[in-house]
Amino acid sequence: MVTRAARHGNIRTRMYARRAAGSPFMGWLARAGLTARGVMYVLIGIIAVQIATGSSRQRADRTGAVRLVAKTPFGSAVLWLLVAGFAGMTLWRLSEGIWGASEANGRRASKRLANLARAVFYGAVTFGILKYALGIGAPTSSDKQSRDLTAAALKVQGGQAIVAIAGILIIGGGLYVAYRAYSRKFLRRLRMGSASVRTRKVVTRLGQIGGIARGVVFATVGIFLIVAAQDANPHQAKGFDSALRALAHTPLGPWLLIVIALGLVTFGVYSWCEARWRAV
Repeated sequence: MVTRAARHGNIRTRMYARRAAGSPFMGWLARAGLTARGVMYVLIGIIAVQIATGSSRQRADRTGAVRLVAKTPFGSAVLWLLVAGFAGMTLWRLSEGIWGASEANGRRASKRLANLARAVFYGAVTFGILKYALGIGAPTSSDKQSRDLTAAALKVQGGQAIVAIAGILIIGGGLYVAYRAYSRKFLRRLRMGSASVRTRKVVTRLGQIGGIARGVVFATVGIFLIVAAQDANPHQAKGFDSALRALAHTPLGPWLLIVIALGLVTFGVYSWCEARWRAV
């Protein structure tokens, strides 16, 4: 039987932990992470524009972005800043997954699970960039990750159904991301009371354009997963890079890729706005 003192101790522990999760230090980690995410999306978008114009063979994903950073005069320092930023994002998402986010519905079980999944994802991103900064290996490309995961899923019983369901979920997630951007629901997370009307309008447009472009890419990745499930061929699965390149082979040609690429750059800029005004 749990004693009253033990119960009070548990309550105090949870209270202190929640205070720590909402502390200024955790807020700093969150803003550092959002800034790093913005840098990554701007770089991926720039690479995608170069691919559309035929001036780059770099991958339009995290691997290509860190390689592009490494080629700059201050590449090593920037890589370590990205490591710190994504480590901050990981810890922030982990705290939200454990103790709940700051928004009104942030403590729902679904929200916590989503934030725990984000923490795992950003932890993997941090580890990949850290290895590259230390010179012991480059981050795995998004295409290889997608193929490897699809191949592993197809080996189990009902693997095609699993991959197809994953594709449907990713398409749904991409459409939801685009819908949230179009309907401006992201504004609920921003605290821009001190910003001018013009600034609020600019940030709103950045969030809409960037979010829709991001959602389109996610949905494209999901479509290729369904194709891979139908053909039982993991090589049909595409990551961020190949999904972007596929947009250049639509009837609209490279212009669609350019539009989406500029949208990703826009999302990167919006991420910097989030780092400034998001409630964390």
